[in-house]
Amino acid sequence: MTIPGVSLSLVIPAYNEENRIQLLFDEITAFDGELIVVCDGTDRTADCVRQIAARRQDLLISCLEFDHRLGKGGGVIEGLKAARAPLVGYFDADGSTSISEMQRLFSNLSHADGAIGSRWVPGSTLRVRQGILRRIESRAFNLLIRLLFNLTYNDTQCGAKVFKKSAIDAVLPQLTSRGFEFDVELLWRLQRRGYTVTEVPIVWQNKGDSRVQKRDMIRMLKGLIAIRFGPGNV
Repeated sequence: MTIPGVSLSLVIPAYNEENRIQLLFDEITAFDGELIVVCDGTDRTADCVRQIAARRQDLLISCLEFDHRLGKGGGVIEGLKAARAPLVGYFDADGSTSISEMQRLFSNLSHADGAIGSRWVPGSTLRVRQGILRRIESRAFNLLIRLLFNLTYNDTQCGAKVFKKSAIDAVLPQLTSRGFEFDVELLWRLQRRGYTVTEVPIVWQNKGDSRVQKRDMIRMLKGLIAIRFGPGNV
């Protein structure tokens, strides 16, 4: 079901974000679309979102609450399923990417099926950089992605992506990832179906408190290998 007059849907996965979610919405002064917050943690994030929605009548905010952990990818998938606009996307609850940058990404869908923010292409602005170790890990991970999936993007993991809903609906049934490797599988499935996704320089700032831990990176690697060499994918 679509919403008359609403052309944009943005999904915000929010696992245990009660301490940051208010700050995120304080920075959103306007948005001409729906904001879907997916809450699957153990804190009061969902309550906070409902309170914000009640106060911010200028925004169209919905809260999807789950009593079990979905994973980063699982949360985004549930949000994309619920999205009711012809153009959809997702970004992180930590506010590393501003709403104005997300709106700029949407403008690229006039000539592509998807647009992803990139921190590692000319024209990008990193106002607060990650630590050197995290940057080394990021570049090594990107090299692995290129080797395994033949994806030429410089930054698959930036939490700022938008797509035409028709392209997303075409690949959602195929997606098996529920963790942080979800972004890679999504881009790979879209590429295999012939959809075009452009990489766009973005203004980004590291807000710290990364949800990606060392054990998550190990799970990501195992998950990516399983995806790439799973039945029907070789």
